[in-house]
This record gives sequence, structure tokens and C-alpha cells, in this order.
Amino acid sequence: MQSILITLATFFLLRLVSLAYSINNEKRILKKGAVQYGKLNSLLLTLAHIAYYFGALYEAYVRTAYFDTLSLYGVALMAFAYIMLFYVIYKLRDVWTVKLYIVPNHRIEKSFLFRTVRHPNYILNILPELVGVALLCHAWTTLCIGLPLYLIPLLVRIRQEEVAMKSIRG
Repeated sequence: MQSILITLATFFLLRLVSLAYSINNEKRILKKGAVQYGKLNSLLLTLAHIAYYFGALYEAYVRTAYFDTLSLYGVALMAFAYIMLFYVIYKLRDVWTVKLYIVPNHRIEKSFLFRTVRHPNYILNILPELVGVALLCHAWTTLCIGLPLYLIPLLVRIRQEEVAMKSIRG
């Protein structure tokens, strides 16, 4: 259980690094006149993310889960997810936030990843991360119930993002 806790804490610290970057970007783009879309849904996504992590951790505790090969697969999936997160942040740089903002004269990222995968932050970061957390913690209930529940605000976010992006594409 201790190895699982240390692993989750490590990834949580990485998440805090991305959150700090997001907050700095948010402050800057708000000064440029950015408009936020889906404010309530952003809050719901944040709460869902926290609840998912705590649900998985609780399950690991109750099951007295131990770090094994399945946990290692979870860590590998989480590592992939975080590599994708930081790559997306690298590509979006000044406009990346955890919330949905559109800045005046918003630039559209047209690199290979963004042309090939719609919403790479959600598809290549969030979803693999959540599955990885469940595998790490042997959290089958969290995976089978929590993930579908998480998908509700995530799909709403994707729809909101599509609408917001159409406003800048014209």
C-alpha cells in the first residue's frame, strides 16, 4: 500500500505543477480579455478528478492493495498520460489552462498531434491517467462506476470546447 501511496503522491505533485502553470496562464490571458466557457462544468470536472483519485485510493486502502504487475501497468499508463499532458502544455504554451478560455486572436495549434487526435489532452492524458490510477490501486469499482460518471462532464467539456473553437474559426 505504501508504494501505491508514494506513486499517487508523485503523480499528484506533477499535477500540481501543471495546475500552477495553468493558473499563471489564466491570470495572463484574463488581462488580455479572455472569455471563459463552461465555468460550472470546469468545477464539476475538477471535483470529479479529485473524487476519482480519492475513490481509487480508498479502494486500495480497503482492499489492502499491494504494488504488483498490474500496478506497474497502471504506472506505465499514467507515465504515458503525463508525458502527453506536458507535451500538450508545451504545444499550447500560453493558452493552456485547465479551464476553457478563448483569448482574442486565439491561435489554433495545427501540429501533427492536434491534426491527428481531436482533443489530445482528454484522449491521451485524462483517460489514460484515470485508467492508470485504477490499475495502480486495483480500484475496479472506481474504474467501472467512477470513469463513466467522469465521462459525463468530460463529454460536456468537449462539446463546449467544440462550440468555443468554432467561434474563432468563423
